[in-house]
Amino acid sequence: MRAMILAAGLGTRMRPLTYTIPKALAPVAGRPIIEYALLFLKSRGIEEVVINIHHLGNKLRETLGDGSSYGLQILYSPEAPILDTGGGIKKARAFLEGEPFLVLNSDTILDFDLAAFLAAHRQAKTIGTLLLRPNPDPEQYGIIQTDRKGAIRRIRGEPKEIAINEPLSSFMFTGCQILVPRIFDCMTDILAFSTTHELYPQLIRKGEMLHSVLHPGAWMVVDDTAWSARATQAIVSGQMRLSYLRP
Repeated sequence: MRAMILAAGLGTRMRPLTYTIPKALAPVAGRPIIEYALLFLKSRGIEEVVINIHHLGNKLRETLGDGSSYGLQILYSPEAPILDTGGGIKKARAFLEGEPFLVLNSDTILDFDLAAFLAAHRQAKTIGTLLLRPNPDPEQYGIIQTDRKGAIRRIRGEPKEIAINEPLSSFMFTGCQILVPRIFDCMTDILAFSTTHELYPQLIRKGEMLHSVLHPGAWMVVDDTAWSARATQAIVSGQMRLSYLRP
C-alpha cells in the first residue's frame, strides 16, 4: 500500500514561525509534526510515500531527503500554485494508481489500527473510506453525517437536496482516508479543488458511496501555536500514547 501526506499548506495560523519553515516542520515534542505521520506509516508496513509541497517546499525536501533515515522511500509532488486537497491528490495520480492508497494530513497526529481500517474499506467496497471521530467543535471542524450502516450521507450539510428518511449521526473528519484509484476518474478538470467541500458532496449526489470508520483513539490536529503546545504537553506527559514511538 502506498500513502500520500498532504503538506502543501501555507500554515498562516502558525505565523511568524511559518515565515521561515513550512508548517510540516513545526516542532511538537522535539519532532517536526510530519515525522509523526512518517513514523506511523513505517510502523504499519507502508514504505512508499509521496508528499505534496508548496510553501518553503525545498526546506521540507532538505530535512526529510529521500526518506531513507525513516526506512521509507519519499517522493515529492511540488505545487505551484497550491492545489488544495483534491488537486494535490490528483496531481500525484501517477504515483498512487494501481491499488487503494492512504492519505494523511501532515499536521495531524494520530494512532490507529490500519489493518482493521483497510479491512473495513475492502468490505464496504466503496470509492473511499474516511476515518471519523466524535466532533467536539462542529463550527471549526465541520460535520460529517453518516447513516446506521456507516455510509456518509452529508458533508457540511451537503448535498442538502437529497431526502434522508432516517436519523443520522454526526462526526468530524480526522484527515485520514483510504481511496481507490477509480476516484481519479471522478475528479474535476479544475486545477485546484477540495475533497470535502467539492468532490465528496458531488460524488454523493451522483450515487457514489463513501464509507466511514469511527476512530475514538489518539488524535490531535496541530494547526496553530496553541495546539502545538497542547500536543507537546500531551505527548511528553504520556496523556497521548502513540504505539510507534519508543518509550
